[in-house]
Amino acid sequence: MFFVHFAVVLLCILVGARIGGIGLGVMGGLGLFILTFGFGLAPAHIPIDVMLMILAVVSAAAAMQAAGGLDYMVKIATRIIRRHPKYITFIAPAVTYTFTIFAGTGHVAYSVLPVIAEVSRKNGIRPERPLSMAVIASQFAIVASPIAAAVLVVVKYLEPNGITVSDVLKVTIPATFIGLFLACFIVNKLGKELKDDPIYLARLQDPEYSVELNDVETEQVEEVKTSWRAKLSVLIFVVSAVYVVLLGAKPELRPLVGDKPLGMVSAIEIIMLSAGALIILTCKPDYNLITRGSVFHAGMRAVIAIFGIAWLGDTLMSAHIEEVKQVVATLVETAPWTFALALFALSVLVNSQSATVIVLFPIGLSIGLPPEILIATFVAVNGYFFIPNYGPIIAACDFDITGTTRIGKFIFNHSFMLPGLISMIFSLIIGFVMIEIYF
Repeated sequence: MFFVHFAVVLLCILVGARIGGIGLGVMGGLGLFILTFGFGLAPAHIPIDVMLMILAVVSAAAAMQAAGGLDYMVKIATRIIRRHPKYITFIAPAVTYTFTIFAGTGHVAYSVLPVIAEVSRKNGIRPERPLSMAVIASQFAIVASPIAAAVLVVVKYLEPNGITVSDVLKVTIPATFIGLFLACFIVNKLGKELKDDPIYLARLQDPEYSVELNDVETEQVEEVKTSWRAKLSVLIFVVSAVYVVLLGAKPELRPLVGDKPLGMVSAIEIIMLSAGALIILTCKPDYNLITRGSVFHAGMRAVIAIFGIAWLGDTLMSAHIEEVKQVVATLVETAPWTFALALFALSVLVNSQSATVIVLFPIGLSIGLPPEILIATFVAVNGYFFIPNYGPIIAACDFDITGTTRIGKFIFNHSFMLPGLISMIFSLIIGFVMIEIYF
């Protein structure tokens, strides 16, 4: 019956991914209805701790966005990109990577994509190169951010094994940063130069299009004056993120509950809710904007997706854990890195790093995979780029009016496939090197 149950789960994931938004979550609920009421499977435990951690972080991040903090970060990012146009293929992904780490969300990428497209075009650089790497970097940075939902979930599962936030980050930060940096060297040579690109040259033959190219200008974000409240909101948020890392690295800094330090799950929730409160009290953002912003909406979608699809996946695995253990254990015992393939495949389907971790990390632990192997393969949850339906991918194609950044006729031959795969391979290799150093 496993394959029948698995087919139900897979169908719900595919339909939910196609719907988008909260589709994954509600389709997960429908799948759970079929498995429990139709096949009699016992529902697994709801991942409440994970959902509450995400809500706490989103509360603080949404308050920062409403206070103008995210716009301030975009302003800094834009200034950096414009200042060094010659090296934009390296600087653009470095900017989106860094700001995603501090913000805990890849939404910063949306705002700088038009700047990347314009600066590269005006300097005769093929926009596809920096745009593709900037989008990939904003995805990969999630596993290197101490306040990203996926990292918090990993810490929750691995904390009983003595793994802290800093243990995860000391592997994922160098793995992703070096992996992306190496990928930039290769991507910087991909495709023809802009002046030789046939699609771009064909578009230049159209007089109206030629005028449009000359007229396009992105908003000069750096000229907009930033209030002290926006800067303060960023400071509060970043200090909170650093404090989370410190508490993870040094348990003695946490208050004692009985004879043990306060758990990291509770610590993260308390700190990030407090950060949100401080931002609201000191920066006084419009309260209505907090729940209307893109960060809040994305966070709520993530919570609903985890509620439905992770609950569904956990129910399937709980009912068939022995069969799954046997199959996966055989593969993993032969080559532990194959667990990365499972993470990658599921992330492609669910478009959620945290949901992927929730479904597969318990299986990895149950079959005896060492925590360090799980950390090394963690970067593989970034399979968003494989199917080009991820928001920033579509936005990057739209912003590149030269036509070099595109989705091919066969869907999978798109501008982000090679940059994503190259970055993934390099990051996984570096990840395994890092665990040999630290563990």
